[in-house]
Amino acid sequence: MSSQRQHGAEPGGHPPETGASRETGATTLPEVVSSRTVYSGAVVSLRVDEVSTATGSVAREVVQHPGAVVMVALDDLDRVILVRQYRHAVGRELLEFPAGGLEPGEDPLEAARRELREEAGLVAEEWVPLGSFFSSPGFLHEELHAFLARKLTSTSRDLDDGEDIEVMWVGLRDLTRGTPSVSDAKTLATLLLLQRHLAPDEDLKA
Repeated sequence: MSSQRQHGAEPGGHPPETGASRETGATTLPEVVSSRTVYSGAVVSLRVDEVSTATGSVAREVVQHPGAVVMVALDDLDRVILVRQYRHAVGRELLEFPAGGLEPGEDPLEAARRELREEAGLVAEEWVPLGSFFSSPGFLHEELHAFLARKLTSTSRDLDDGEDIEVMWVGLRDLTRGTPSVSDAKTLATLLLLQRHLAPDEDLKA
């Protein structure tokens, strides 16, 4: 789905505590002096943190997002589902693995089950967590949880209002060789996680 949320829903994530440095292993993280939310929308919010570093104080803009899921639906013919949809932020259609946003407090696996059914019209009997990753941690809080879905059966789709999504099956080997061409970051990252998962049993090198 499109990760759209009802107005009034608070995007996930919390600003770091102010007034104290934090330690991660041997690394001391910069101190957050202050944090304020300057925008709160249906999907994301924007906060500005004042951060004290060894070289002085700087402002950091952070887009908070509740997180998302991305699914690889792999059938018995070693084909995967891609969806083609218009992405307004880049002004064109993209090919992607099915994905969607998390509701507040939602379990990622339950979200993955829902989104695969709604976007691709598929129900999976077998689910394998592939890992998680941050989509653009330079400014964006979003963490994506990737899943492999197998033993698939078809069902009816349930798209959001305004969604126009084309579903297509693509050979996994073709996709790893760049056919069709994919420029969506979450799809490329999830494809790498999938290759790592399948590597002991299958040779997916181009």
